[in-house]
Amino acid sequence: MLDIAIMPFARLMGIRVVEAAPERVVAEMEVRPDLCTAGSILHGGAYMAFADSVGAYATVLNMPKGAMTTTVESKTNFTGVIKAGEIARAECTPVHIGRTTQVWQTRILRPDGKLAALITQTQMIIAPPA
Repeated sequence: MLDIAIMPFARLMGIRVVEAAPERVVAEMEVRPDLCTAGSILHGGAYMAFADSVGAYATVLNMPKGAMTTTVESKTNFTGVIKAGEIARAECTPVHIGRTTQVWQTRILRPDGKLAALITQTQMIIAPPA
């Protein structure tokens, strides 16, 4: 399994991949106080960074060796909160896996399994140098 720690920001956030396949990536992250906003709830940017990291990881599992990826679009709908001390779970599945772009949808779930955020992102594939 590819180690998400190759992405320094994902490592900083404490993201752990628990399941990885080309068609589904599942990761978890402890909601630490330094990732929170007022009221000890996960900051919106942390939700987005969590999903972005997991979507990029999923993209890497589906692109040619030597290629790179970058996010070109991301949209987040917030539907609930996750509190400090809880574990956020990201479940990422493909909407489209193409040669030059991939679209991923990530559901971030609370510990009770309810949806906290839904993120759709587009990743551009940068071909390896010739």
